[in-house]
Amino acid sequence: MEYGAAHNLARAIRDSEEYQTYHRLKAEVMTDDTQAALIREYKKLQMSLQMNAMTGRAPDGEDMQRFTGISSLLFGKEEVSQYLLAEMRMQQAMADIFRIITEAADLDMPLPGVE
Repeated sequence: MEYGAAHNLARAIRDSEEYQTYHRLKAEVMTDDTQAALIREYKKLQMSLQMNAMTGRAPDGEDMQRFTGISSLLFGKEEVSQYLLAEMRMQQAMADIFRIITEAADLDMPLPGVE
């Protein structure tokens, strides 16, 4: 198998406007230690709530309340909101690329929540 194309794809991703924006915004928001800790907690709670939803378990009320509170704090700051939205765009792009590659290889590897 030729891996040169994979390295070219990696380079194209790093050179993309989406990646450049995401990387710049991440560097900016993570300089504040408190903000960075809130972002890490937000992501941890988000993952836990998503895993519960995927397995059919009811969300933990306390986790849901903390997630809602942290979300309000983070999305209330313009630069953090821009960073989180840029991260979502990167995640969507990576899911699209994964789908294209797995379809080309005729592999049945669907991502949860992605049709």
